[in-house]
Amino acid sequence: MQVTETLSEGLKREFKVVVGKNDLESRLDNRLAEIKDRVRLNGFRPGKVPVAHLKKVYGRSVMAETIEAVVREANAKIVTDHNFKLAMEPKVNLPEDQAEIEKVVSGDADLAYTVALEVLPPIPLADFKSIKLERPVAEVSEEEITDTLKRIAEQGRPYTPKGEGAAVEDGDKVTISFTGTLDGKPFEGGTGEDVGVNVGSKTFIPGFEEQLIGMKAGDTRTVKVRFPTNYLSEQLAGKEAEFEVTAKSIEAPGEVVIDDNLAKTVGMESLEKLREMVKDRLARDHAAMSRAKLKRQLLDQLDELHKFEVPPSMVEEEFNAVWSQVKGDLDAQNRTFADEGTTEEKAQEDYRRIANRRVRLGLVLAEIGEKNNIKVPDEELTRAVVERARQYPGQEQQVWDFYRKNPQAMAQLRAPLFEEKVVDFICELATVTDKPVSREELFKQDEESAAA
Repeated sequence: MQVTETLSEGLKREFKVVVGKNDLESRLDNRLAEIKDRVRLNGFRPGKVPVAHLKKVYGRSVMAETIEAVVREANAKIVTDHNFKLAMEPKVNLPEDQAEIEKVVSGDADLAYTVALEVLPPIPLADFKSIKLERPVAEVSEEEITDTLKRIAEQGRPYTPKGEGAAVEDGDKVTISFTGTLDGKPFEGGTGEDVGVNVGSKTFIPGFEEQLIGMKAGDTRTVKVRFPTNYLSEQLAGKEAEFEVTAKSIEAPGEVVIDDNLAKTVGMESLEKLREMVKDRLARDHAAMSRAKLKRQLLDQLDELHKFEVPPSMVEEEFNAVWSQVKGDLDAQNRTFADEGTTEEKAQEDYRRIANRRVRLGLVLAEIGEKNNIKVPDEELTRAVVERARQYPGQEQQVWDFYRKNPQAMAQLRAPLFEEKVVDFICELATVTDKPVSREELFKQDEESAAA
């Protein structure tokens, strides 16, 4: 077997491989000898079929298998001998001329092919002790706890029927029936019977609830609205519609009381216990946001500290995945790039930059994990599968089986766990200083955080 490097350009490598016909013939004979005892042919006792006859009967198919095995072996040897880490599967280019292929399969010609590789670059890692990070932290305030309790109480606010002849006011709960039309024609999902509407809650289409004000029980009114351009239904997004609405009953909001009875309605034994539960939940929310912002700072610094050529195939794959989602979201919302204040060309440029960053950071984190033997224990992965299964009540066993039988799905579940462990490892080496901030500052989102 002769292997000659024909291209070394950036992260691209190409090799020409020649396997002599005598080598192929020898491998073919060895393979036929292996299967001789298992072959059953009329006229021959088991194990007594001459190799020459086997070659006549099975030679072409076994030669094809032999060539496939030789190619795999040669490619593996190239990777091992050059200590390559591959960014993509090797791309093998076998002879295209049918006559040439026929000669190889028939054992009359050498096998010559080329294999193209794209390799991972060397990644010199920075000194993580030089990294300085600020972790924003915000204490849970009494005001925040009280506001949360008020929202809980609001969800269970009592309502009492209003007297005969009373009109709908802001804050009232009105039970309605309605029929919607587009251009005079009913549309799917546009009708409803005995639907409760809390006027002022802004849970219906913008403008719908306000037009119910002033109605009395038994009244029918035409409500005109325009569906938002980002409405989930593509057929309705941005369209004008009319609803014939009939008010069935009207109820006025009662007083909201934050006491032990409220706590009991949500399964807590007392208001004190409810407050503790709310405070704990808010503290977890704060901690999660602090962690997210600390991680974002860390990734930004890792991005600045590690500049190297990124494998184009990996960037292209990441870009295609991101771009497909972006286009799908816009199409679902019936929006264009112009609606987003940009052009398709500019958006592609931005998302290619994001794809490049994601791939580079992914390679850096993988390198850190490998160099420092960071692993995701099996028990943690099992817990993650169990948590995912719990999200699908009644289908737990199917979800469990899916992950256990699907290595790719399991790898996707392992990836974020691995990433968090690497982040923890770096943060232990870096200098991390807590920075007290307000809740508003903690939860303020910067423009790029969602994208990167």
